[in-house]
Amino acid sequence: MKKLFRKILRPLLFAAGGALAGLVYYYLVGCSSGSCVITSSPITSMLYLGIAGLLLSGVFCPCCKDSCDM
Repeated sequence: MKKLFRKILRPLLFAAGGALAGLVYYYLVGCSSGSCVITSSPITSMLYLGIAGLLLSGVFCPCCKDSCDM
């Protein structure tokens, strides 16, 4: 179960959390003029922060193949 969490569920949770943060950021800060690339649309805001959440989850960390104790 711990390996399943680390390989699949953790990145999905981080990406979903990032996407939710992107949606909240869009509604609280987003620009309505359309000149801001990231915050002009809720979709792009969710995509950018969802990808940031995925990267923060450590899914691409080469040092943690089998020895992570998280």
